Amino acid sequence: MSDAAPADRYARASASARLDRTHPITAAFAASQRFTLDPFQIEGCRALEEGRSVLVAAPTGAGKTIVGEFAVHLAMREPGDKAFYTTPMKALSNQKFRELQEVYGPDEVGLLTGDTNINGNARIVVMTTEVLRNMLYADSPALRGLRYVVMDEVHYLADRFRGAVWEEVIIHLAPDVRLISLSATVSNAEEFGDWLDTVRGDTEVIVSETRPVPLEQHVLVRGDLLPLFDDRAGIATAQVNQELMRIRSFKGQNFERNHRVQASNSARQAGYEASRRRPNRGGKRPVRSANVQRIERLDRPEVVDLLARANLLPAIFFIFSRAGCDAAVQQVRRAGVRLTSQEERREIRAVIEERTRTLLEEDLAVLGFWEWRDNLERGVASHHAGLLPAFKEVVEELFQRKLVKVVFATETLALGINMPARTVVLEKLEKFNGEARVAITSGEYTQLTGRAGRRGIDVEGHAVIQWTEGLDPQAVAALASRRTYPLNSSFRPTYNMAVNLIDQFGRAKAREILESSFAQFQADRAVVGLARQVKEQEESLAGYAKAMTCDRGDFAEYSRIRRELSDVEKLNRKDANASRRTRDERLRRIETLRRQMQRHPCHQCPEREHHARWAERYWKLKREIDKLRRQIETRTGTVARIFDRVVDVLGALEYVSIAEDGATTLTPAGRTMRRIYGERDLLVAESLRRGIWKDLDAASLAALACSLVYEPRRDDGGPGERGLPRGAFRPAFEATLSLWQELDDLEQEHRLPGTEPVSAGLAQAMHTWARGGMLDRVLIEADMAAGDFVRWSKQTIDLLDQLSIVADQPIAGTARKALDAVRRGIVAYSGV
Repeated sequence: MSDAAPADRYARASASARLDRTHPITAAFAASQRFTLDPFQIEGCRALEEGRSVLVAAPTGAGKTIVGEFAVHLAMREPGDKAFYTTPMKALSNQKFRELQEVYGPDEVGLLTGDTNINGNARIVVMTTEVLRNMLYADSPALRGLRYVVMDEVHYLADRFRGAVWEEVIIHLAPDVRLISLSATVSNAEEFGDWLDTVRGDTEVIVSETRPVPLEQHVLVRGDLLPLFDDRAGIATAQVNQELMRIRSFKGQNFERNHRVQASNSARQAGYEASRRRPNRGGKRPVRSANVQRIERLDRPEVVDLLARANLLPAIFFIFSRAGCDAAVQQVRRAGVRLTSQEERREIRAVIEERTRTLLEEDLAVLGFWEWRDNLERGVASHHAGLLPAFKEVVEELFQRKLVKVVFATETLALGINMPARTVVLEKLEKFNGEARVAITSGEYTQLTGRAGRRGIDVEGHAVIQWTEGLDPQAVAALASRRTYPLNSSFRPTYNMAVNLIDQFGRAKAREILESSFAQFQADRAVVGLARQVKEQEESLAGYAKAMTCDRGDFAEYSRIRRELSDVEKLNRKDANASRRTRDERLRRIETLRRQMQRHPCHQCPEREHHARWAERYWKLKREIDKLRRQIETRTGTVARIFDRVVDVLGALEYVSIAEDGATTLTPAGRTMRRIYGERDLLVAESLRRGIWKDLDAASLAALACSLVYEPRRDDGGPGERGLPRGAFRPAFEATLSLWQELDDLEQEHRLPGTEPVSAGLAQAMHTWARGGMLDRVLIEADMAAGDFVRWSKQTIDLLDQLSIVADQPIAGTARKALDAVRRGIVAYSGV
């Protein structure tokens, strides 16, 4: 050991010296960091220093963003150069904005998230990906001098609702912009990298599957943390702990006895017996059969206590429902759990007061502020999309500062926000996906457990799975062992995309551009594989044709007659209820085929049946080849075919003019649509053109805009006539709904999927809010959490902002008034 340490130091020093000589900027940047950079981080920085783009795929918490931060560092070295840092969520943008401000100062860093515009002309701008897409289509002056674009969480490209935006940005960025794509570990990183190399030029693909902090996997069986994997085998072989398999086999009947025999600590045993006598907080006690003893789960306060005693806090409990997260906090609170010291409580109070001072006094009680604050001072919190953004930001900050020790969260927390913990607890391995309860995927498991282990703080992270009835340790081991998932494109042309592409490049060039999408790249890759199959099978087909060759005549023709005869005879036997005319026609056909077969020269061949067996194989394989060819035809040019259908719809509605030679140009209506973004771009554009919103006041226009962006829950039956705002809103909404139906029918005619019906489920609440209504009344009318209302309000503001720019008067002026009326109180609050 004494010899190894100096040798290791010498190796690191030599590597550092080589790096200094060959990549001095990377070396200086690495030396300025708080920790030694990992090889994959060094590799990414070196590629950028050499002028290449990079794709970095690495586990959650591995430190991918260092490579993105190096790109920002490079931009700031050259006067006039800019760097954009894009993220999929506003919360991530806000967080990265604050981090970069700390490094470069507030004057050099801006933030653009649709509803927030801070220093947008700065040299470093953090933004959501949609904002950059809109800037590219508008040819914004802010793009001048842009040298680096960081696309954080680029695996969002697979998101079926928003993923297309990532591809649009990647395709349309200027060729001299270096792209830094940061992704979770995906199983087809090389394929994605090949596509990036095709559309962006020289791109280095850097894949790391090594977690910076090793992850220990446990299963919590009553009060015991049992390792998921056999210590002697390790995770690589996925050798499951045999004790867990025995517990599953016996369904717990021997576990109780073994647990008591092994318990050596009398105090712990007494506590265990006391917990058995304590009423079950979770509801009814499990039913026991005479010969099978079920393993009861620990209550959450007991799990928190166990983790605290084992020095495994801070911890994140992932619970796949918002109500479950809030209930868990209440359960721990009722049990009297307090995880903070007096000094920590003072710190927590100071942070809360600083970050929420702009909230109105009358709203605090409605938001449950006092109880929320008390829970935080105990070191416990929930984190989900229903929370007010201000509250979520406070929870994140306090958890990062190690002041909050336990967070009960939905899976949205796993999507990139910097909140690592020592331990992650999964209470269940299934979740409700909107239709049914389904098992989580290996990718989701990796994302969730990836939060465990804080770099520079923990020597290892811990993932704890709570035992439930029917738990299969082998299935858990499979989830834990498969650390990757595929990245598949969700790209499809939209109306807004079509008019922008046609305006900039013309229809023919637009089709070429769309053919360069990752969606078509993947389809073409699949076609290559199918074509290879066809080629291999055609070789076999030729062999079969040779084997059935007959010197008497064409055996392929003879076998075709035999096959048709056999098929018609089978059909005639099966379809006994056919009409007399049909049966007579079949009988005549059978007689004709029999005569043809008997007269064919191959019929007299002594090797006829031997040839026939090869012929049967020939025709079976030919059917398979024909099926593969049809698949190839449907996949080739799929994106461009959808684009053509979109353009045809635009032509039918006169947003584009299509000449006889196919040349396509925008009409005035098409030029308006260039600035309308979102799922309902066509409906918004057509509503403006027909003037069906021109009589709306500000509150009614806000309510109608909300109806266009709002996506109701599956069990939301709608507001009904009595639940709609009165006055001009109702006829305008009915006209909009009729227009949606008309457009949906047109899309169906052109074999396009259409959109979901417009929903006024939130219209009354938005109308009340825009008229200055109190928060408590609005949340009752909305029947939703404050965080949800804020989210829909901000999407409403985004659409109203678009209307204020593209619409004619009076709608443009009304939209601006509506925007100002909605952006107040908790909606106006920004934690930046």
